[in-house]
Amino acid sequence: MRLCVLLIILISLTGCGGPRAVLGLDGPAGRDPKTTETIYLATTRARSDNPGLPYSAGRSLKLNFARFEIGIPENHIPGHVEKTGRTPDPSRHFTAREYQPIEQRKQFIAQLNAALATRAPKDREIFIFVHGYNNNFADSIFRNAQIVHDYNINAVALHYAWPSGGALPLYVFDRDSALVGRAGLAETIEIASRTKANRVILVGHSMGAYVVTEALRDLAVTGRRSSLDRLGGVVLAAPDIDVDVFQSQVRDIGKLPKPFTIIVSRRDRALGISRRLTGGHPRVGSGSDIAMLQQKEIAVIDASDLDGGRHNVFASSQTLMDVVNNNDLMRNLLREEQAPATQTLIGDSASVVEGAASLVIFLPARILGGMANAVAAR
Repeated sequence: MRLCVLLIILISLTGCGGPRAVLGLDGPAGRDPKTTETIYLATTRARSDNPGLPYSAGRSLKLNFARFEIGIPENHIPGHVEKTGRTPDPSRHFTAREYQPIEQRKQFIAQLNAALATRAPKDREIFIFVHGYNNNFADSIFRNAQIVHDYNINAVALHYAWPSGGALPLYVFDRDSALVGRAGLAETIEIASRTKANRVILVGHSMGAYVVTEALRDLAVTGRRSSLDRLGGVVLAAPDIDVDVFQSQVRDIGKLPKPFTIIVSRRDRALGISRRLTGGHPRVGSGSDIAMLQQKEIAVIDASDLDGGRHNVFASSQTLMDVVNNNDLMRNLLREEQAPATQTLIGDSASVVEGAASLVIFLPARILGGMANAVAAR
């Protein structure tokens, strides 16, 4: 009974409660959405016979590919995914407007290259998003479309969907599925690395961050370092990973992709519940050992005081969206294209975005050391 209560609380805190999202592929056409986002898919979910939800919670040993057009409704509020458990209305809800299965890996790479070719050279990037716990397929791909839309991401969006059960009591099932899904993500990274992309960015949320670190470890220990080294940045948002497990993964991975950034929050109640479910071991996303992360050359964004510090703050915070879209601050900082000469630059740049003073950025020890040396040389 206690476990059930904890799971109910966890569901309510992760933002994945309420009605399960419905794609709307089998519904009436209705009005056109305000805009659409093209999302390419690689998934280890099993294919379904349900025309409205073509991928189930079943586990597939084969990586499946597809392309979706996801409609963003007219009433969309940044940070939200407007969804319904019934047939969605394209003017009011996220909807799948088009679905094209892609049978072969070569065809998938060709389509990714074609999409890259339509972009300006600076935007020829692939953005891989890995969803978290308790998502059905529609939940996860809609969240990807929302992030791409609200953060003005011009890269080619590639969604990796691992077989989350998307149901209340299936936390342990999802933990097991995360391990099953690591090989598929490793293969997805390999595919992205073989395209003509100038840069591949990898983002994992919550339990999806665990899939990310396991996939990176898989690439490292199996001698596929070249694909790992093609990554131009990794972001783990609210990672639901045991701190000891994470340190073991990092040892196995060796040299981490740069930049490597983790978004933490001491007020993330969902991770607090996860800690209790897993025997009391602290989670990386709770920010319990920021100094350790800095020593491993990881940048840490502490969002504890940002818009409530919720579990999904990375996707829902208007403040964070404004900061990330501020070229003078976040893009240069996290991409390390121009390492700031002093920490004052961070504060000065952040001040141009209302609410950004609540955001605390801990730079990797390597950059902090460089700053100290630069100051000492003056």
